Amino acid sequence: VQLQASGGGLVQPGGSLRLSCTASESIFAINFMGWSRQAPGKQREHVASINKGGVTFYVGSEKGRFTISRDNAKNTMFLQMNDLKPDDTAVYYCNGGPTLGSTQYTGQGTLVTVSS
Repeated sequence: VQLQASGGGLVQPGGSLRLSCTASESIFAINFMGWSRQAPGKQREHVASINKGGVTFYVGSEKGRFTISRDNAKNTMFLQMNDLKPDDTAVYYCNGGPTLGSTQYTGQGTLVTVSS
């Protein structure tokens, strides 16, 4: 399964973006789908995950600002990001696999830049 993230761009601090992840095949059987990000000069970090039952998992300060969702029927996943901060600037990747945070399935990311 190939995953393609989209929806990134330049946004001012406090703004919002909605990222989308489109899969080349059905995601129905993928236990966990999630988002990770890699900021310039930093290691890739996990941001949020959702299992195939719709239970969500968030890491750190993103909880309350980010909302992950998935639509198995349309083979898509989303990340709604609100109250964005400059520290959220990164390339965002969508991932999937059998366990929480798995990157068995991944693809090209989308750049999010938070700047005034």
